[in-house]
Amino acid sequence: MHTEPILKKTKLKITVVCDVLGAENNGTTIAAMNLIRYLKQAGHKVHVLCPDKTKKDLEGYYVVPTRSFGVFTGYIERNGVSLAKADTKTVREAIEGSDIVHVMLPFALGKKAIQIAKELHIPVSTGFHLLAENFSSHIFLKDFKLTNRLLYNYFHTAYKECDAIHYPTQYLRDLNEKMYGKTNGYVTSNGVNDIFRPAAEKKPFDGIYRIVYTGRYSREKSHKVLISGVAQSKYKDKIKLILAGDGPLKENIKRQIDSEGVNAEMNFFTRTQLVDVLNSAYLYVHAAEIEAEGISCLEAIACGLVPIICDSDRCATKSYALTDKSLFKNRDPHDLAEKIDWWIEHPDVRDEYSVKYANFAMDDLRQSECMKKMEDMLIETAKRFRK
Repeated sequence: MHTEPILKKTKLKITVVCDVLGAENNGTTIAAMNLIRYLKQAGHKVHVLCPDKTKKDLEGYYVVPTRSFGVFTGYIERNGVSLAKADTKTVREAIEGSDIVHVMLPFALGKKAIQIAKELHIPVSTGFHLLAENFSSHIFLKDFKLTNRLLYNYFHTAYKECDAIHYPTQYLRDLNEKMYGKTNGYVTSNGVNDIFRPAAEKKPFDGIYRIVYTGRYSREKSHKVLISGVAQSKYKDKIKLILAGDGPLKENIKRQIDSEGVNAEMNFFTRTQLVDVLNSAYLYVHAAEIEAEGISCLEAIACGLVPIICDSDRCATKSYALTDKSLFKNRDPHDLAEKIDWWIEHPDVRDEYSVKYANFAMDDLRQSECMKKMEDMLIETAKRFRK
């Protein structure tokens, strides 16, 4: 149990709990690793509790087994998810002596960490990174309100025990507090890496309108709507669609591309490669109708790309739109095609908004500034708890 000296500490011992951690190919893992790296660089002692076997021999990592879901295990893993199994002994070892515990997701490992932290009188913060529909879409129930509310109730059993909640967007805070009342919340983006910025010199236009979308090839990312939208564009023959990512629906997406006769490239790009891809594009389309933040869209905006974003009630990303021409109706490829055509037919306006969007991304959305705010939240929560 800690005593008064923590009130004078600026460097803490922090345990970060990750029910999901592995390859940096999903938003939650990327957010977790960005935070972990920042806290270490800032001089804090960081323990990481996770199910990633590749981290087993690394200093500061405490690795637990993954959960089995019986006949559904293979399906879940194909969707790029391996959930942690709560091993009480390992959880306690990771947490003991910490000044604060930060839980990334409200699942089994996170809940066990909260329980043990409370027993040890250690403050806990948690992140609200997940919409219920991010999960229910994988079991074909994303439009069932009862299913989604039951999932939120399950999440809330963890959030209600925490001393602070990190919300990547105001949309998420409003959503949670509308259901469960006011929280001790901190709204801070997960941030855009500084590498994403407009190129010093743009390549001359070669007559091809490149449209980029970065997102896992999974159901909730709605690639289907985007492909159909491009197919319905007046400028279909002059458009090249670039789908940056990977995932379980790769073959399905390929079949639709062939069926609709769209010129498209599917590829997984490194971060450096993606910067070049974004800087060579004409537009960015964020087709996902279910999105908690949409860092990939912010990365595009930071490079000066004008976005067209799905105007869905379950998409926080739509708040980044600076004009109604940057929004298309949910599940409406015809409206998306009209928006694509409008931006192609108004290049001067597109150039004007390119600058506006790049400047927008510079305002409080740079990763270094966002991680500093996360660090401040952890220090403030730890100190307030001890007082």
